[in-house]
Amino acid sequence: MDTIASLFSFITTPVSWIIVQFHKVYGAMFGADSGWAWGLSIVSLVILIRICLIPLFVKQIKATRGMQAIQPKMKAIQERYKNDKQRQSEEMMKLYKETGTNPLSSCLPILAQSPFFFALYHVLASIANGTPIGQIDGPLLESARNAHIFGAPLASKFMDSPEKVAALNASITDVRIVTAIMIIMMSLSQFYTQRQLMQKNVDLSVKTPFMQQQKMLMYIFPVIFAVMGINFPVGVLVYWLTTNLWTMGQQMFVISRNPTPGSLAQDEYLTRLLKQIGAHGTLKGRGKKKVVAAIVAKGPDRNDNERKFITGLTKQGLAAQADGSVAKSVEATVDSDAAGGGGQKRQQPKRQSKSQRQTPPSKPSPKK
Repeated sequence: MDTIASLFSFITTPVSWIIVQFHKVYGAMFGADSGWAWGLSIVSLVILIRICLIPLFVKQIKATRGMQAIQPKMKAIQERYKNDKQRQSEEMMKLYKETGTNPLSSCLPILAQSPFFFALYHVLASIANGTPIGQIDGPLLESARNAHIFGAPLASKFMDSPEKVAALNASITDVRIVTAIMIIMMSLSQFYTQRQLMQKNVDLSVKTPFMQQQKMLMYIFPVIFAVMGINFPVGVLVYWLTTNLWTMGQQMFVISRNPTPGSLAQDEYLTRLLKQIGAHGTLKGRGKKKVVAAIVAKGPDRNDNERKFITGLTKQGLAAQADGSVAKSVEATVDSDAAGGGGQKRQQPKRQSKSQRQTPPSKPSPKK
């Protein structure tokens, strides 16, 4: 790990500087040596990084959806050129270019975080060893070494020896309880995030190997986090748990506002949209109009959720327009005009009584 961390040593100084700046703010509130001051500094570092990574997250969402959409075509290429790997690779690259997808785009947020993650790990390891690093030296170094979160030093790990933990003025029992709880929370948040993605934000009409791979990752990633977590310092666990919670909340927001076409989340979103239109008789909001406009543009290529939405509008006497707004449909307008006297009403036959219906009509008498 030291070798890997040293590769990112160029970023340890900026990371340590950011932590120190946040520590000045929180130190004034909780005390310079408080674990909350140092812990919240790490949390703030995560939030700052994730805000900067939002454009990459948007690209990740688009890339993931693009990969889901082209899975049937990819499978067809694999079957067609299964004996010619070079041609298969060429056709795959051609497909990526035509559809504008990039498999690596789905990994961009994780790759972009990696330098910060290893830099933070290197900073905390140096704090545990009492070695100055970046902007953390002298009194700040001693303050960080003595900072505890629920009795566990920021630089301590689950696998540390009792002697090493004692040198940080802590109990091995406290350290292992705190780290175990944080590792469990980190793994569960990762599992829930992936499970939410699989259950609600995947196009259920397309069954592909990609879905099976995502399902496997849903169980594999939490296990990896749990195994790796026992070797992470408490400060890194704070970082990783915070970024997991951010990802979970960010994904919930995206799923509720911009779900994957054909997914359960899209069905729930369009159902809510239909109720809002029914209650107000109109559609407000640029984002909502953009969704409706995209459905209108699809025409006959709409999925089941979108067809259900259009049918629901029709039942309300409304029709979706190309600009995403809704208006009264032509059929509803014609019926309304007829009901208001806009056209000549057809005279209805007079209703007969029961005795009249039962009595056969009399035959006319023959002429003499």
